[in-house]
Amino acid sequence: MPAFRKSVQPTKSYARGVVLVALGMAVSSTIGLGVRSIDQATPWQILMYRSLGTVGFIAAVLIFKNAAEFSASIRQFRLPAIVGGTGLMLASCGVIIAFHHTTVANAFFLVATAPLFAALMGAAFLAEKVRLEAWGAIGLGLIGVTIMVGDGLSRGDIWGNVAGLIAAFGLALFAVSLRWSRSTDLLVLALAGGGLTFVVAATATAVSGAGFSVSVQDLVISLAMGAFQLGCALLLITAGSTSVPAAEIALLGLVEIILAPIWVWLVFGEHVGLLTLVGGATVLCALLFDTVSGMRSARRG
Repeated sequence: MPAFRKSVQPTKSYARGVVLVALGMAVSSTIGLGVRSIDQATPWQILMYRSLGTVGFIAAVLIFKNAAEFSASIRQFRLPAIVGGTGLMLASCGVIIAFHHTTVANAFFLVATAPLFAALMGAAFLAEKVRLEAWGAIGLGLIGVTIMVGDGLSRGDIWGNVAGLIAAFGLALFAVSLRWSRSTDLLVLALAGGGLTFVVAATATAVSGAGFSVSVQDLVISLAMGAFQLGCALLLITAGSTSVPAAEIALLGLVEIILAPIWVWLVFGEHVGLLTLVGGATVLCALLFDTVSGMRSARRG
């Protein structure tokens, strides 16, 4: 019986982590619904107030968990939290810039390279061995994303393409930091990311001359996006990250790419082409293959 428990427990832990991270990415994929509901706010204004909502939500969760130790949690803003927060900020800002300087297809394709960055960084800095099956799933996932956005791929603006790669790097950096910071309250990384994003977005808003005034509708939507769409996603992702390697956390980020166009289609009736469905199915196969092989590996371990 002890031997049986030893072989099953890692499998359950890995499966639970995959489910939580995937659910977090699914929640995050609803960002398109919020952005489509915005009236006049600029992207930097949206990002500024969204990050403000995220900071408020995560801080409230930390206080609710243990108000007496809230100040102790804040003191955990050490190097892992700074690195992870920087990664989250780069991912958030990079996507916004990419969407405005290149095609949506290019942006999606570039962000989908995050698992490659995460695999390399996880191996280099955390000594996390990337399973052969995981490399295969990453490759299959990239093929699926290529199919999804194939019609819209173009060279695009150089700054948009660079921003897309920065977003992918930021997502990978955040994933690696979650695995690095096992002795730290992982929500502190999310809090740091929200704070850094607010500073960058507020600075960009001021420099652009757009001002900080937005309509009540746009303010409420942006704050709600930060609290529920991003805040809840970060809660789920950080909870699941303890048992899922960094490369596979980033790979599960492809769930967001699959679901994002589907939500917009269901709510706003935006067209979803055959290639999007085929590519999405291919990405889903890659994720299922990686999950099943990962559970087998955990059982052997």
